[in-house]
Amino acid sequence: MTESEAIQARHSVRQYKAKAIEGDIAKQIEDKVAEVNAESGLHFQFLNDSGTAYTNLFLKITGLNSAPASIACVGKDSADLEEKVGYYGEKLVLFLQTLGLNTCWVGSFNKKRSEAEIGEGERNVISIAVGYGENEGKAHKSKSEDQLVEASGDRPEWFNEGVKAALLAPTALNQQKFVIRLKDDDSAEIVSKGGAFTSVDLGIVKYHFEVGSGRKL
Repeated sequence: MTESEAIQARHSVRQYKAKAIEGDIAKQIEDKVAEVNAESGLHFQFLNDSGTAYTNLFLKITGLNSAPASIACVGKDSADLEEKVGYYGEKLVLFLQTLGLNTCWVGSFNKKRSEAEIGEGERNVISIAVGYGENEGKAHKSKSEDQLVEASGDRPEWFNEGVKAALLAPTALNQQKFVIRLKDDDSAEIVSKGGAFTSVDLGIVKYHFEVGSGRKL
């Protein structure tokens, strides 16, 4: 499965089977997390036991407390930390999809009970639930391209493909608070409209756009 295929197949999953992530699959995840950390300078951690981080009432009601594992999205606090977490976290999410695993971005977990290592000056921004889903999730309702795109004249194919992938990006509360612009110099930019977790969302959307378009922003 390619990353583009993973974008099409992946949906948020909140209920998981009581099946541990073991053997070669666990090793592949650990290796990928190490690779992403080396590339990004972040401190992501694969926690192959979510422990008590997912025990609050909301997560019990939604079923997310059934997730057997998680990715702790940790990094040095900085102005762009949340966007980087979204970008590289989604890179991991799509990789996990190619392994036959399911995921869900989780913003309301119990950070005090997380077993993640938090170094000096670091922050645990968000968590990604990981496991074998009871189902494959459902497609989220998306805004139209007209609501999210600013472009005049003919749009090149690479841009259109990037937009298609970006519209499939998961965002907090499915809010899609971003704008994709085609610039006069035949480049693109994606900007956030602001709001809760929108910096993380921006990173996720940018990664999707780059996969779809084949171009770096």
